[in-house]
Amino acid sequence: MMKIVALTEAGKQTGERLLGFYADAKLLFKPKPFAETVQDAFRKGDTLIMICATGIVVRTLASVIQNKHDDPPVLVLDEAGQFVIPLLSGHEGGANQLAQDVAVCLGAQCVTTTAQSYTQAIYTVGMGCEKDCPESELASLLDSCLQQSGLSIGQIKSINSIDIKAHEPGLIALAKRLKIPFNTWSVGQLAQVESQMSTKSDYVFKVVGVYGVAEPAALVAAQSVTRQDAELVLCKQKTAKATCAIARSFG
Repeated sequence: MMKIVALTEAGKQTGERLLGFYADAKLLFKPKPFAETVQDAFRKGDTLIMICATGIVVRTLASVIQNKHDDPPVLVLDEAGQFVIPLLSGHEGGANQLAQDVAVCLGAQCVTTTAQSYTQAIYTVGMGCEKDCPESELASLLDSCLQQSGLSIGQIKSINSIDIKAHEPGLIALAKRLKIPFNTWSVGQLAQVESQMSTKSDYVFKVVGVYGVAEPAALVAAQSVTRQDAELVLCKQKTAKATCAIARSFG
């Protein structure tokens, strides 16, 4: 069972957001006695998502930690839900994958410190837009997405879209100004990562033949560089005329 533990009102709100994605989880707000409650859940093998300071979690669990093969996954989140840290049982217990999933749900940044994080992270941007969408609107949306993800433009490998946008002036101008490659992908290529999309639009499917553009374009682009699976760092964000998503792969 998953237990979400929050110690502040802001943390409680983040925990409640997670309940929308994990229906079987239980939210514990300021549980008493705190240490005993958390340790008991840990001993029972419950997955713990701790929305509090890392130090509190370390001190609370120090006496009950066994080994990476037997301990349940433990994640730590800040109260605003901006960062997710897989603290215990990263590979063996699945905490790394869970942290990535939680990060996608919250639009947060996953901060891993296990072996994977010593490989190079490749970040790619996917964008969709209406015909003749102004470069200024695309640039503003991209800036907002980078800020939400804690990334800089220098970390972005490429900007990507669907092949029918290969000659879209705003996208071309944005990539040229930022000196970043602009790539486009076919419907068949985008459809291959359909299962990884956070949302699907029937309207977009009727128009272009795939359930979205920004998310799959970012995912396909990241995978094309590393030849490894990619993940969404930031789910689709949108304005009146454009969409944007950011993906990451390690290689």
